[in-house]
Amino acid sequence: MSKLSSVKRSIITAACIGLCVVLPMAFHSIPNAGRVFLPMHIPVLLSGLICGWSFGLLCGLAGPLLSTLLTGMPPLAFLPSMLVELAVYGVVCGLLINLVRTKNLYTDLYISLVVALLAGRVVAGIAQALLFSAGSYSIAAWTGSYFVTGWPGILLQLALIPAVVSALMKAKLIPARYPAARQSA
Repeated sequence: MSKLSSVKRSIITAACIGLCVVLPMAFHSIPNAGRVFLPMHIPVLLSGLICGWSFGLLCGLAGPLLSTLLTGMPPLAFLPSMLVELAVYGVVCGLLINLVRTKNLYTDLYISLVVALLAGRVVAGIAQALLFSAGSYSIAAWTGSYFVTGWPGILLQLALIPAVVSALMKAKLIPARYPAARQSA
């Protein structure tokens, strides 16, 4: 398969933005499930990995904003830090998946995902401490909200996202990262 065209990347990103609205609605029917399972993070990370950093950034900004406007989730009080966190996820995933080449798809995906998840949480925590909750935000609050409460969501992302990307490649819906060597007859 050839590289994804900008039209295909736009369509995939639009679908991911739509998922940023729909997935939280499904999870929020269970009390506190949105904060625990982090459903909006999944499409943003997928968009960055599949479509690149600029589309990941767009998804990370447009997804939560559209979801807030249409559903009220996340609430306006949480929106600024979520915009920062998800934008960083999209950018870092998109950049790293193009830089990391270990010749193993899953290794590339996990390196990109783990670094993006850490970077997004660190940058959002810094923004929360310096801008959004200046003077009233602590390391304990950051650890609790970004790691302890969301650990099931982090595990879900690490299990689901590489499997989805691999399945899309096997189905030839997105280009294979490491096409099988052509065998001569």
